Amino acid sequence: MERQSPLFTVFVYAAALLLAAIILAPILWLFVMSISSAADLSAKPLNWWPEEIDLSRYRLLLSTIENSAGAAFTASLFNSLKVAGMATLAAIAVAIPAAWAVSRTSNVSWSLYAVIATYMLPPVALAVPLYMGLAYLGLLNSVFGLALVYLTILAPFTTWLLKSGFDSIPKEIESAAMIDGARLDQILRLITLPLAAPVMATSALFAFLLAWDEFFYALLFTSDLRAKTFTVAISDLAGGRVSDYGLIATAGVLAALPPVLIGLVMQRALISGLTSGGVKG
Repeated sequence: MERQSPLFTVFVYAAALLLAAIILAPILWLFVMSISSAADLSAKPLNWWPEEIDLSRYRLLLSTIENSAGAAFTASLFNSLKVAGMATLAAIAVAIPAAWAVSRTSNVSWSLYAVIATYMLPPVALAVPLYMGLAYLGLLNSVFGLALVYLTILAPFTTWLLKSGFDSIPKEIESAAMIDGARLDQILRLITLPLAAPVMATSALFAFLLAWDEFFYALLFTSDLRAKTFTVAISDLAGGRVSDYGLIATAGVLAALPPVLIGLVMQRALISGLTSGGVKG
């Protein structure tokens, strides 16, 4: 094996630490703001760490008292979980057959790129027809209606990601199973999908994050706690003349926890999915 010089090793570790600091610094500052009092946040010079830790905002936002800010925020978090979860499951269900068909039939690959080209349209250009469609179906201010809108965004994206995973699976494996008498559904269920599981997990995670963080359509198509998501709820916290930036930071910390926990649970599958197809023998 070729030995690396100590200087190069030091450079690699220094670069990794610098990258970690750049990524984690905003998150750490968000947490510091959430536990700082109003006096610490407005002090000059700025206090990089609060003199006294204040957890009152967490108690406020996690409160279950009826008609409180906490009840509204927790309801919006559950709405986001339901919307993102339904949209992700539906997108994966649609993307699996679509991605497999495009991967195995090169003649129809143009259709995928044509659908992905719709991402070039600004969201505001689709707002009116989507609004009219949801109004006609009676799905305005509905968790299901918002998930349906997100499905139109996530399905092309997840299909594109899954196609790259199916491309890395040799067609000869499926052909051999077909010669042995396996049906198409058996080939997909027993061979192709297990081999593509890491890419499927990665696609599901990215789809969930896209739906979780979406704001524009959630703002347009929801109006109360029946369907309002946490992104709209956080904007409501900043909507007054005087904003409690510590409260907004607290909401940001709480909203970041679900995707972080999901990412930690799916870490191995995520890394495997991201590197899938990077090296072919």
